[in-house]
Amino acid sequence: MREMSIEKKVLVLREGEAAEETVDKLVLEAPFTIFLNGSELVTLLCTPEKMDRLALGFLKSEGLLQSPEQVESLRVREEEGIAEVELKDRSPLAERIYGKRAITSGCGKGTVFYHALDSLRSNPVRSKTTVSAQQIREHMQRFQELATVYKATGGTHSAALADLEQVLFFCEDIGRHNAVDKIVGECLLAGISLEDKILLTSGRLSSEILLKAAKLQLPVVVSRAAPTSLCVELAEKLQITLIGFARGRRMNIYACPERIKPEG
Repeated sequence: MREMSIEKKVLVLREGEAAEETVDKLVLEAPFTIFLNGSELVTLLCTPEKMDRLALGFLKSEGLLQSPEQVESLRVREEEGIAEVELKDRSPLAERIYGKRAITSGCGKGTVFYHALDSLRSNPVRSKTTVSAQQIREHMQRFQELATVYKATGGTHSAALADLEQVLFFCEDIGRHNAVDKIVGECLLAGISLEDKILLTSGRLSSEILLKAAKLQLPVVVSRAAPTSLCVELAEKLQITLIGFARGRRMNIYACPERIKPEG
């Protein structure tokens, strides 16, 4: 597995003390270009790890891929930062819609990748799954324990998929969208059912993250951070249980609280 961080000498300044030279760990950031059916589709700025999952997860999240059976071939050239995906259906639609675009690591997406109509195309989540607040607390504790690159560098977001018993998949990346797309790729390859699963994230819950969950029919989304107003609005419309500020013993339920079992 490729290292996700590098060491760099830094000069530390503290008020009232002499300057100190030490070694700090920096999370890797690199461009990652996805070619679809021989044409350049997009360049992501990401942490170069689980790049095959990221390529497939991105295509799935953007509606360009539904199942792994559609993939004719997938080749990742890690040192060059390139993924070449060939689909059995060679429709030129993707190239016409996307062109050559770069997505920054910070804000995530350019407007070409996100359409308000996505919310109209997404079906409401009908899952009857329920989960206890204690189970969510335990999952978030495990989620934090797994974030080893964040602990070393302070520079990554995390995403994970859990069932009612345990965290199944975990990924880190400099981009919160990338981290979620890596989880989407893991799910795609594993071929597991998602109607009773929970998506855990470390970053802000925006409308794009919520729509990724909706396309996968995930019933519960949990984050340590805050949701946006549009994210909450979409969660209510698409019937996704949305939880923010899940830290320690606290959590805020912003939408569809009926899936959370009462305590006591």
